[in-house]
Amino acid sequence: MRKRLFIVLPLLLLVFLSGCLYPEEKLSKNSVPYETQITSVQTAVDRFQEDQNGLLPIKTRDMETPIYQKYPVDFNQLIPQYMSEPPGTAFENGGVYLYVLVNVENDPTVKLIDLRLAEEIRDINIRLNVYRQSNGYPPFKEEITRGVYTLDFEKLGYKEPPQVLSPFSNEYLPFVIDSNGEVFVDYSLDLYQALKKEDVNVKAGEDIRYLLVESSPFVPAFSLPYTVDDQYEPIFFIN
Repeated sequence: MRKRLFIVLPLLLLVFLSGCLYPEEKLSKNSVPYETQITSVQTAVDRFQEDQNGLLPIKTRDMETPIYQKYPVDFNQLIPQYMSEPPGTAFENGGVYLYVLVNVENDPTVKLIDLRLAEEIRDINIRLNVYRQSNGYPPFKEEITRGVYTLDFEKLGYKEPPQVLSPFSNEYLPFVIDSNGEVFVDYSLDLYQALKKEDVNVKAGEDIRYLLVESSPFVPAFSLPYTVDDQYEPIFFIN
């Protein structure tokens, strides 16, 4: 699964960066609230599914693709019958979001991946590759749990550890790395806040990332699974 993420990430970034080259009239469409654009895509997806006997307008992905990146919306199947063009916030039209589906079996729902997360991970991976060419392994710092570590970012040339703005809380989130050398966003802070809500009821051994999906237009992309410990706090869920 993690190898697939390593393959998919550069492809997403290639399209994302090419989208940045769109002319100003294209980029002006980003001023439309993404909630409105999500609604328009959801309507198009629902109509398509109804007309196509349950089929969904999604791009084909390998079964090992991480769940929240597994079902990207294929706008080519929606245009022109169901939409005139992709939303201005979609990377296909110069935006910074990848439109994906969750709950595809029971209730296909449109959500977003903020591709600026992928851009930050790409920068870290570039530095990691350079470091590994000389040292043979990443600069692991501290073990958080079995197989998950912090990085010594100073050895990668950073003056300060890089962080990324969370699409859920607008707080800055750190990065972690697994034993395979794969970099992930650490959503522990967001999940901690989600668990403090009175109506939340989860069990140890259950992947709790859905808590973020249910309460937001976004998905926790480029993440490891999480569960809860005996103190009802989020921990990495490593099998």
